[in-house]
Amino acid sequence: MELRLLMGEHLRKLRESAGRYDGTARHSLEMEQVVGDYSAFVTDARHHESWAALAREGSPDFARLVAELRSQSARCAAIMEKYRALNLLDGRTESAGYFDNIESGIEVEFGAFRLTSSSKVLLVGSGSFPMTPLYIAARTGAGVVGVDIDAEAVELGQRVVKTLGHGLDIRLERMSVEDLAFTGEATHIIFSSTVAVKYALLDAIHSSTRDDVVVVMRYGDHLKSLFNYPMEEVDHRKWTLVEQVLRPEHIFDVALYVKV
Repeated sequence: MELRLLMGEHLRKLRESAGRYDGTARHSLEMEQVVGDYSAFVTDARHHESWAALAREGSPDFARLVAELRSQSARCAAIMEKYRALNLLDGRTESAGYFDNIESGIEVEFGAFRLTSSSKVLLVGSGSFPMTPLYIAARTGAGVVGVDIDAEAVELGQRVVKTLGHGLDIRLERMSVEDLAFTGEATHIIFSSTVAVKYALLDAIHSSTRDDVVVVMRYGDHLKSLFNYPMEEVDHRKWTLVEQVLRPEHIFDVALYVKV
């Protein structure tokens, strides 16, 4: 099937699946299938040539389709986390392939900037099932703070941490990263790939962060930009791109920045 038609079909399924969320986990298996299929689609190298051809055309209709897919998939990813949290809290702990894909990449995404027990990590866009904070705190002993603007996500995330993260130094807040005092203490800041304004936030927090802070920017370019917000140019007077961790088989890639 032509790539544009495939994209349209995925968009229809994502919209329908997201529209069924009602605050319960009744439709979690259906969304698991829809998002799993979409994850496989955006990491399928067989589509790269067709994607490049469509991107070169520069059609406004294609650009709108890309933007809508990115928005709807981000919405579905957020709902998937809510489903996973609700299932866990109800005693069901099945793991979807989408989460397996993300979890398997957390350990390597810091590149040369390894975490230690004295690290202070801030995650922007922590979601309802805070995989990254739980993983980092459990593996390294570092203190982790997650922020999210979704009140339901923060409430569910706090319950998940209470269930799975006993004794771990994790705190979740419903707050803007710009207003959080911990932003100035963090040694590492991670931006989730589905945060639309992540590069604007990176620019805004420059003056309030440590001189030695390391920023981990999750992103997706080209075909992966259908499920992630892509890399953007930074103010080269403020930030320097020092490393990229490219993982063709993973949902997103990683860009590492330090201060100039």
